[in-house]
Amino acid sequence: MTHNRDFRQAGVTLIEMLVVVTIIALFAAVVAPRMLRKSDTARATAARAQINGFMTALGSYKLDTGLFPTTEQGLQALRTRPAGVNQWQGPYLPQDIPLDPWGRPYVYKYPGEHGDEPDVMSYGADGVPGGEGINADIVSWKSQ
Repeated sequence: MTHNRDFRQAGVTLIEMLVVVTIIALFAAVVAPRMLRKSDTARATAARAQINGFMTALGSYKLDTGLFPTTEQGLQALRTRPAGVNQWQGPYLPQDIPLDPWGRPYVYKYPGEHGDEPDVMSYGADGVPGGEGINADIVSWKSQ
């Protein structure tokens, strides 16, 4: 038994391939911006969670030592005993101090400018103070 199929019918035509590629491109153009917005929201949520973790660890540090770490000692005091701090019972965090979700160090200040606790912040996607939306600062003194 022989097959009389023509080879032109065996493959996908260029037009069919272009239609499929166009549909995929349109789908990506609609879905990608939504996914990127979700990614930005997830990064801001992760930064808030990390800052909350720092604040809890800083509270434990203060209970043990009587003071918060100075600006110069920074968040690293939660992992490594600062010189001259005898009551340090750390490490107060299980891992090294992470970078913020945008790959930059968190900003730590004590004494802070917003109450009795230290200020811990991430400057958001743009990495500079201020901003709105994904560029907004994520800070320890406000729950957002």
